[in-house]
Amino acid sequence: MKIAWIGTGVMGSAMLMHLVKAEHEVHAYNRSYEKVEKLVSCGVAVHQTIKDCVKDCDMVFTMVGYPKDVEEVYTSKDGIFAHAKKHAILIDMTTSSPKLAQALSIKAKALAYQMMDAPVSGGDSGAKAGILSIMCGGDPETFDQCKAILSLMGTPLYMGEAGSGQHTKACNQIAVAGAVAAMSEAIVYAKENHLNVEAMLQAIAGGAAGSWQINNTAPRVLKNDFAPGFYIKHFIKDMHIVQEEMGKQHLDMLDTVCHMYEELAKKGEENAGTQALIHYYEKHE
Repeated sequence: MKIAWIGTGVMGSAMLMHLVKAEHEVHAYNRSYEKVEKLVSCGVAVHQTIKDCVKDCDMVFTMVGYPKDVEEVYTSKDGIFAHAKKHAILIDMTTSSPKLAQALSIKAKALAYQMMDAPVSGGDSGAKAGILSIMCGGDPETFDQCKAILSLMGTPLYMGEAGSGQHTKACNQIAVAGAVAAMSEAIVYAKENHLNVEAMLQAIAGGAAGSWQINNTAPRVLKNDFAPGFYIKHFIKDMHIVQEEMGKQHLDMLDTVCHMYEELAKKGEENAGTQALIHYYEKHE
């Protein structure tokens, strides 16, 4: 299959490689050309415009930063809707606004495209290993057509009509906010009481406190590795999407964690990984 991929950041570049390994013809575009140019040696055809990237492709994936970026790559005069071939399947894997996903789906159908919102969870390690959770919204027939391709990157699950994938990812991010804060507080408590932190984490990982954060991001904290598997700035964006969807109804835990990350961002840590939440506690001791 001839596939276009728009957005080759931390997640996107790892995800598209599973399509390459499955011997699909992959074409890629990224707004910062230097981030996509390195993929040439991996067998990816790279392009300097969306128009050239999506030309004649059967399927177009997008994995960009913010809802405004999603809207731009699809609806601008140089975007996907203007240049993808008719009846192509369009799949947005960005964590974005459910309302935008619904609006784009309606527009896509009017232009004779099939479209799905399919955000993912699992971080950079899940992207590299091909074990992401993929939350899909759109027509069930479109999901059935995409399932085999999506399965190369992880486990696709059909969640319902357009926007349902994004709503599911919002639920995911609510749960992640609590889990990463809980992990951070456990580490802070262990240090304060002179425990061997690594041994503590090993002890609790197999019990009721076990979580993806304990297994995957806590070891990075212990190594002082705060490189982004998932950027703080993008997690703040995700939490703001949840808050926007909830309107005046507050989610106390998520609102609290969001404030913590906003404080870190103000201090220049917006490009660190989410595991850097531990710094909030250290700076408030």
